[in-house]
Parts: sequence; structure tokens; C-alpha cells
Amino acid sequence: MVDGTRQVEDLHLRSLTKSFGDFVAVDDLTLTIPAGSFFALLGASGCGKTTTLRMVAGLEDPTQGSIMIGDRDITALRAFERPVNTVFQSYALFPHLDIYENVAFGLRRRGVKDVRGQVERMLELVELGPMARRKPAQLSGGQQQRVAVARALINQPDVLLLDEPLGALDLKLRRQMQIELKRIQVDVGTTFVHVTHDQEEAMTMADTVAVMNAGRIEQMGHPAEIYETPRTVFVANFLGQSNLIAGRRTGVSGDHTLVEAHGLTLAVPSNRCFSLGTEITVGVRPEKITILDAVDAGRIPEGHNRLEGRVTDVSYTGVSTQYLVDAPWGQELIVFEQNVIVGDRCEVGDPVVLHWSPSHTFGLHPAQGGTAGVDPEAAEGARTAAHLLADGTGV
Repeated sequence: MVDGTRQVEDLHLRSLTKSFGDFVAVDDLTLTIPAGSFFALLGASGCGKTTTLRMVAGLEDPTQGSIMIGDRDITALRAFERPVNTVFQSYALFPHLDIYENVAFGLRRRGVKDVRGQVERMLELVELGPMARRKPAQLSGGQQQRVAVARALINQPDVLLLDEPLGALDLKLRRQMQIELKRIQVDVGTTFVHVTHDQEEAMTMADTVAVMNAGRIEQMGHPAEIYETPRTVFVANFLGQSNLIAGRRTGVSGDHTLVEAHGLTLAVPSNRCFSLGTEITVGVRPEKITILDAVDAGRIPEGHNRLEGRVTDVSYTGVSTQYLVDAPWGQELIVFEQNVIVGDRCEVGDPVVLHWSPSHTFGLHPAQGGTAGVDPEAAEGARTAAHLLADGTGV
């Protein structure tokens, strides 16, 4: 609560749909965003996340459905009539006004006479009090972004919409601002709805992340929940990286579903298996896998999933080393190993054994195909950067 007395209420989207001709950008979207939460709508370009934000802001009219804050239907209200403010990537600060007047603008526009106390408190919140009389051009990108947040929050909106607000910042500043935005949200208690394509942003700041695909929510939950237990191939690939192996259900052993895959038997916890049919895509995150020299295979704990392969690529990435391993059936698997020793333990061409706990395994329905959610450009860019670092070329 911004002023300590105003009650913030839940944001409800009910059967929200937006069509542009024959193209359905948002498809029958229903969700509730809890009051005072930091909610991230995560997805690739064209998934419908920005269109959803624009409908909540009043900048687009829904084709059907409703938008409510608490019991109040705001669907038909014009943008300036809604208890909603938006912070855009461009910040949209007034260059001719100093920081103090930029923040005070909304209050003065509403006819508030004494703005001093509110403006000073808001500048203190975003830690820009000493810079009140500077112009926007005299501030860094991160400082300008905080001014934009302060200018929006001073109007005490029930919901603050953040449209890719960190996209114009460099990597280091972006990470700093992720922490700052979360601190501000906790301090004011306003509902933040953050639209982004950046997985790290969403997972760092949000209480709840909704992964959006083709106008619909693929999966929603706490960041750790949807990362550790993706329920679709799209989520497994879009949020981080996953090794996905096609297989067939063969039976049950205790609490585990057994899957035959290329001559191997892999165990998947039955409560982490989301395919009811015979065909199952078995998944495991690269950092959950341990890589061993073939001669060390005897060290593998009993009951672990395991397979043999040969190293095809070694890329040093700083905190970890990425290994690509060619499995016997020709699939290339990814393994991340934290760099706790100096030098690589395995080299290209080495025969190795991979193993991981069944508890880190998940089973998915194969209908989407194994590459759903993969960004080819991002994957290739990450691999190129890793090679440059490994070669000592730099990026």
C-alpha cells in the first residue's frame, strides 16, 4: 500500500481475447494476479504478452472478455480513468523538466497544490533525492528508469505495468535494476505486472511467472516450480535449456514410471510425468547431470539414470563448463559442470558416462515436438560466445 491506508485488490482477467482480423493475439486468457504481488508475463515476441498489457492499460480494446480490479469492472474505462500506470522501455521522461518536476507532473495535472511531501518521499524511495534538480539527460539509464517508476507510482495506481522496462540497459545495469525494482515493489506493496522476453528478469524479480505461447498461458507458478518441473516441451525449452529424449512407457516401479528410450530404461517420478499416453518425452536439465570418465562408471549411485556417450565439444563459460556429448543414437546432449577445479576434466573425443537422479527427471507429452520453445538465434549466439571465450578471443 503506497499511502499505508489504501487497499490494493486483485487484478482479474476473464476470458480475455484480442483478435486482429483473422489473427488471435490473445486467446481466451483467464487469470488472477494477486494484490501486491510481482507478476511476470514471459514469452517470445508475438506471443501476446504486450497485447495483454495494452488491454489492461486501456490502450487496446478487447475483442471479448473483461478486466477487473477487485469487484470493479474497468474494461470499458479509458486509459486515464483506470487506476493503472505504465512504465515503458523508453521511459518517456520530459527532457525540459528536472527530475522533481517529472515526478510531480501527475499530481500537478490532477490539481494537487502541495506536492512537495509526496515528491520527496517518492524520490527517497527510488534513492534519487540528491538529484532532484537534475535534468533527465544528466542521469544514467538506470536512474532515468527509476524516475519513470517514481512518476508512475506517485499517482498511487492499483497496478503498475512494466513493458520491457530494462531492455535499453546494459547487462550489468540491468541486473542491478532487477534488484532495485523488486525492492521498490516490496516497499510500496503495489501490484507490479512485468512483461518481458528475458527469462532471467522474470525469474529474478517475480513472485509468479506465467509463460505465454501463442496467446495462451502454457504454465504459471513460482519461478523455481516452473523451472524445476516444466509441464510442456515449450516451457522446458523456453525457460532455460533441457535435454529431451523420446521414449515409450513400459511400466511402473514403486513411485516411478519406467520409460524405454533407445535401449535404455529411464525412471521418471510418476508425479513428474505429464504424459498419460504410451509416448513420453523424458527431460533433464543440463546442470542436473554429472559427467564422468568411462573408467569411473563404478562411482554412479544405484538407481540413477545413466547413459554412455562421447564428448564432442567443451566450452568454458566462466562459472561453468558446457559439455556436448554425442549419445549412441546420435542425439547431442548438453551438460553443465560447475568450475570447482582448474582445467577441464574431459576433452573432445573422451568416452564418458552421464548420470542423474530420477528425482531431477520429468516426463512430457511429445505432441509439441522436441524443439518447441527453442530460440534458434539465442541458442546459436550462446554457443558462439562460449566458443570465443574458450578460444580466448573474447566477445
